Amino acid sequence: MAKVLAIANQKGGVGKTTTAINLSASLTLASKKVLLIDLDPQGNATTGSGIDKHSISPTVYQVLLGQSKINSAIRKSNEGQYDVLPANRNLAGGEVELVDIENRENRLKNALHNLLDKYDYILIDCPPALSLLTVNGFTAADAVMIPMQCEYYALEGLRDLVETIKRIRSSLNSGLKIEGLLRTMYDPRNSLTRQVSDDLEDHFGDKVYRTVIPRNVRLAEAPSHGLPVVAFDASSRGALAYLDLAREVMGHNS
Repeated sequence: MAKVLAIANQKGGVGKTTTAINLSASLTLASKKVLLIDLDPQGNATTGSGIDKHSISPTVYQVLLGQSKINSAIRKSNEGQYDVLPANRNLAGGEVELVDIENRENRLKNALHNLLDKYDYILIDCPPALSLLTVNGFTAADAVMIPMQCEYYALEGLRDLVETIKRIRSSLNSGLKIEGLLRTMYDPRNSLTRQVSDDLEDHFGDKVYRTVIPRNVRLAEAPSHGLPVVAFDASSRGALAYLDLAREVMGHNS
């Protein structure tokens, strides 16, 4: 049975999609069967997996609206060797169309029902907004991974995200939990970074992953080549950090 993880933060630019792509590739290298769902209309997880978002069809958009079966939309990332349910700009309009659809919060969960025995992990790259698409991701997930930078405004946004998770738990998905907080773009030379990191550990304890994702130029370069960093530069600090994260995630699931 697949472990379904929503990777979410309503603040953009925190390494959410980078985490979705590279955790998928790292888990695949550990011989796990992985499906990465791109639930962001920007489609960055799709292109970062080496798939042309402009020409691809069907996508998660058609799946959510019931216009396509999910198996018809899934593609293989040749570079990462994991499966991808791709997205593109059509998904932005899809969110508006979902509003009038019955049981709209459960569209993704229902689509995934018959795939849970096929994969070890299903990772959902949620958009940087607390939107109906994110609600679909949370309703389908077992748990939420929250990538975040160690800065003051990240703590402000974290409070809102935690409250949203609590509301989803009380109304739509009673089993939803916070799997962990992932510190990304970490620079230990910055005193504020260290202070916020310490505050996170004090407040959330073992919900903070031990693995820390460093600022790393190879992580930033890999998406432009349509490659996970473990395929782009396996010896880089960024690649090694995501391999460590995969081991930690698998430890949580053992």
